[in-house]
Amino acid sequence: MSEGTHKSHTKEYMLVFLALAVFTAIELVIPELNISYASKAFGLTLFAFAKAFCVGYFYMHLNEEKRWLKFIAVIPVSAFLYFIVLVLESTYR
Repeated sequence: MSEGTHKSHTKEYMLVFLALAVFTAIELVIPELNISYASKAFGLTLFAFAKAFCVGYFYMHLNEEKRWLKFIAVIPVSAFLYFIVLVLESTYR
């Protein structure tokens, strides 16, 4: 793209907004399901992580950044992996 031109992101933003709305609706249903506590916690955390990824990747324009900056943004995923370990540990205790 040459300098001074503008690419509209309206369609992309509306699709991401729709995905976030669907994720939120699913998050509202999960607590009402008749499944184990660990499954609920895992599901809610998974959808929260998906929403955070969508916001960061599209609304914070990480999709337009250099590769090394994307890697830095992925580092917090280790916290999610740590959560999985904690949930599994508490489930089988």
